[in-house]
Amino acid sequence: MKAGFIGAGKVGFSLGRYFKENGYFVTGYYSRSRKSAEEAADFTGSRYYPGLADLVRDSDTLFLTVPDGAIGKVWDDMLDLPIENKNICHCSGSISSAVFFNAEKRGAYRFSVHPLCAVSDRYHSFRDLGETYFTLEGSAERLEEMKKIFASMGNVVVVIDAEQKVRYHAAAVMVSNQAAALADIGAELLQQCGFSRRDAEKALGPLIAGNAQNIAQRGPTEALTGPVERGDIDTVRNHLSVLDGQARELYVQLSERLVRIAERKHPDRNYEELKKELEENEKHSSRI
Repeated sequence: MKAGFIGAGKVGFSLGRYFKENGYFVTGYYSRSRKSAEEAADFTGSRYYPGLADLVRDSDTLFLTVPDGAIGKVWDDMLDLPIENKNICHCSGSISSAVFFNAEKRGAYRFSVHPLCAVSDRYHSFRDLGETYFTLEGSAERLEEMKKIFASMGNVVVVIDAEQKVRYHAAAVMVSNQAAALADIGAELLQQCGFSRRDAEKALGPLIAGNAQNIAQRGPTEALTGPVERGDIDTVRNHLSVLDGQARELYVQLSERLVRIAERKHPDRNYEELKKELEENEKHSSRI
């Protein structure tokens, strides 16, 4: 594989360096920002390309590591270039390879390749990619070939249907971005107890990190602890008595899900009374 990158942001930097570290050839980078492309080329020991056509010519696999909204525009710019027999890839979590709408007619192969992790830093995130699952969908003719590239670097690759990309991305958002919303609610509750905002966030840090690590290592079922798992209905009632508004609604809805997890973990326990309590509270919330 001779990988060229269109776009020189965090994903472009990280994926290019990851390929380089694993023995794959990176041709170089083209970007609207010359400075970023030159820095990415330097970081990966590759070349800065001032023109898109030259990068396409020198690469057999092209990664569009640009914002989601720019993928279609870049693809339009590529249609008049010699893309026959090239692999055209983007790294969006939510968009399918269908964005390359007529790739087959041009003799090209289209893919969406997404690392299921947070790429947060240009210069260090590549180190985390070795432990990352990749999802892949696209042209059937070369799907196995593309899968083998990432599998050769030690990654687990899951092939998904294009129609499932939005659902897949929603799953990622719920456990990453939306976890920040729960942390924010927790910090607000601690502020009501007398914490400063800064102390509330710092105090919750070890709890969040420890729980996240436990879930990551053992899965949500085995990692589950707390009053719902114990079937401690009195504690749940006490919590609900001091919560209101959105925090209360979320507590009820998430606790209902926790009951389902607890039932998987302890199939011999009876959670019916707790489920009824939560159902009544949910009905009460919907009437307000």
